[in-house]
Amino acid sequence: MALVLRKPKGATFKKKRLGCGNASGHGGTSTKGHKGAQSRSGYKRKIGFEGGQMPLYRRVPKFGFKNINRKEYHGINIQVLQKLADEKSITTFDQQVFIENGLASKRDLIKILGMGELTSKVEVSAHAFSKSATEAIESKGGTATKI
Repeated sequence: MALVLRKPKGATFKKKRLGCGNASGHGGTSTKGHKGAQSRSGYKRKIGFEGGQMPLYRRVPKFGFKNINRKEYHGINIQVLQKLADEKSITTFDQQVFIENGLASKRDLIKILGMGELTSKVEVSAHAFSKSATEAIESKGGTATKI
């Protein structure tokens, strides 16, 4: 037996037919009042129009701007590199390694940050490095290469 989906009773209404003359029960003006733009055909209200009241988009103050040249980096700390080096014995870190281990996605710009302790020699290539991260990597004999 096929299941038939129906809307519950009272969920749909017939559209009110306006402009059908005096006999329609809506009078000669068809519930639109006398004269003015709203009574005429083709009338369309502006988006955000609030009946003449100052609309919300003009009441709320505007500030700041969005810098279209901003570069958003995805930060990875050196303690994370050390953890991966210990657990998976990785010594060379590049974008592909970060993606495979779920630390970054394909389009992320990666920045290596200096939080934590680095105890092993690693080779890291990323888009940017903090000063402390570069110092920590190079102090252990590793290399920090900018892509």
